[in-house]
Amino acid sequence: MALKIDDMPGAIRQAKKELRAALPNYREVFAEVEKAIGEEAKRIAAQRDRGENVIPEIRFADITEGRVSAEQIALVKSRGACVIRHVFPREQVRRWDDDIAHYVEQNRLDKRLENRAEDKYFGQLASSKPQIYGVYWSKPQVLARQSESLTAARVFLNRLWRNESEGRVHFDPERVPVYADRLRRRPPGSASLGLSAHCDGGSVERWIEGNFRKVYRHVFAGNWRDYDPFDAAFRPDVEEIASPAVCSMFRTFQGWTALTPQGPGDGTLQLVPIAGSMVYILLRALQDDVADDDLCGAMPGRALSIKPEFHAPLFEALSSIPKMEAGDTVFWHSDVIHAVEDEHKGAGYSNVMYIASAPACAKNDAYLKRQLPSFLEGESPPDFPADHFETDFTGRATVDDLTPLGRAQLGLDL
Repeated sequence: MALKIDDMPGAIRQAKKELRAALPNYREVFAEVEKAIGEEAKRIAAQRDRGENVIPEIRFADITEGRVSAEQIALVKSRGACVIRHVFPREQVRRWDDDIAHYVEQNRLDKRLENRAEDKYFGQLASSKPQIYGVYWSKPQVLARQSESLTAARVFLNRLWRNESEGRVHFDPERVPVYADRLRRRPPGSASLGLSAHCDGGSVERWIEGNFRKVYRHVFAGNWRDYDPFDAAFRPDVEEIASPAVCSMFRTFQGWTALTPQGPGDGTLQLVPIAGSMVYILLRALQDDVADDDLCGAMPGRALSIKPEFHAPLFEALSSIPKMEAGDTVFWHSDVIHAVEDEHKGAGYSNVMYIASAPACAKNDAYLKRQLPSFLEGESPPDFPADHFETDFTGRATVDDLTPLGRAQLGLDL
């Protein structure tokens, strides 16, 4: 069910009044958080500036063979992100990239893009948006989503979460439903096509909506050290404000698969690798220098923007992901701050398929039922602008391209 609020400034004022009343020492608590998060950001920045990796890396073979160490898992949970290497063979992914290029060219997507539906989701961000194609159902995308290897990687990621707490089972980590998302195809030399720092999966809702408040119950009670970003309690119950391009599925991790080699300077992904950074964001908005009807610039139906004037300490840790090869994947916790470099200074295309990790739960099963007709008809999925480019595309994936696992992940057997 979508959250509907008629008087947003009034709702924000009321939410802040309630949250401050429940946490009278909100100034002192935030001072503690600011010190702790600031120190962590400085440690990450120092490590990055020494040339060390700040995003944990795991070999896919270590996942399949059970060799991922407790230390690696602890670091992934601390940083809220990881790169998983060699999920797909490079030659296979190179063919996929060629197939996608042929798919968009033969169907003259460039002409259709001139009439695309306006995507306002990123409109508040200082940079505009990367070169993202409203394509969801090419055969390579469908084959990658239903692959045994990427499914195994996502089951591993789902298992990092506590799926049972507060006396309830929140999701099934072994089942990985499809959340159909888009492509990025970014040519070398493109500039000012990045994304400013932001979080997805809820903006003003995090302070206003009842189940979001339960997700962050420890933070809003002042017991911020008890907050576990990987506790799934109440997350599948939250209600978002309906908007094109706002995710209404519960994702354990956002993610993408590299179709081409790319790295720092190639217009690639940047992360603030602090899993608990949402604690800072939530409490920052309650401070006295923020207007009573403002949540540090958060806007309904948009990405939650992270701004230097409000969140300066977090920017110190903003780091580009390491060099990626075709077939590598990167995943980041659904609350982790991320951005995209403005300039692509590299020599080749910087191409990715956005494929997240999501577990089976009632919220996600409900989305599958809404998404399935989009696959069958070649339309844009429910969470995205209604461009519907692919309805008459030659070479689009169909039910005949699905494996039994693919059928299950798309909800054909629900």
